[in-house]
Amino acid sequence: MTTQKPFAALGGVLCALAVALAAYAAHGVDGEARARLSLAAAFAFGHGVALAALASHAAQRLGTLALAMLSAGVLLFAGSLVAAALWHAPTTFAPFGGLLLIAGWLLFAVHSLRR
Repeated sequence: MTTQKPFAALGGVLCALAVALAAYAAHGVDGEARARLSLAAAFAFGHGVALAALASHAAQRLGTLALAMLSAGVLLFAGSLVAAALWHAPTTFAPFGGLLLIAGWLLFAVHSLRR
């Protein structure tokens, strides 16, 4: 299996989960939980599409690192919001996930300029 396939597959799974999260946010919860689930769904969908579309960049080491950072970042950020909305867990990992997303996008920009 190439390094591209897991990123494309994760992108598809994130998009599917985003649709489910958005539906649950719209019909299953109210208030702050709805806001958190909606934000998690938006981040999961956007980054899922990005991972699926950019998976071919994983053929190069810097691209792989950037996509891995995006993957970890969205899982930590959105996952922290989902855990807070569903189980009242603290959003401890959201800031770290957000930093990984920012760093991953900046690294992807560097990777793109070096290609």
